[in-house]
Amino acid sequence: MSERLHTQLSKRERQIMDIVYRTKRATAKEVRERMADPPSYSTVRKLLQILEDKGFLRHTEDGIRYVFTPTIPHEKAVRSALKQLVGTYFNNSFHEAVTALIEHPGSEITDADLDRLIDLIEKRKKGGPDDHGG
Repeated sequence: MSERLHTQLSKRERQIMDIVYRTKRATAKEVRERMADPPSYSTVRKLLQILEDKGFLRHTEDGIRYVFTPTIPHEKAVRSALKQLVGTYFNNSFHEAVTALIEHPGSEITDADLDRLIDLIEKRKKGGPDDHGG
């Protein structure tokens, strides 16, 4: 399902998923309150139902309210979004993506960030595991 995450969601659905990931759990009212330029309450409820039908959210009942939580771990969602971004904007070139991030005007990369990147690259070159299990 993670491969489909970014490609099967509309802009509003991604916006809702971002909110639910940040809050860990949310009602339709809470989602709507956190949305920029929110649609109507009934539209938010419908979008939450669509996301549940697609398998991205599940709900529990709290009295008369539905409380929504993600079904996909945030780490998996991030990896899927990153893969989509690299594929779409950088022609599947991780080199180009990393270069763009490092050379982007206004990037605030600390020496500690650079040391961590160098560490990860060295481990990867040696064929050792990274901190993300692969």
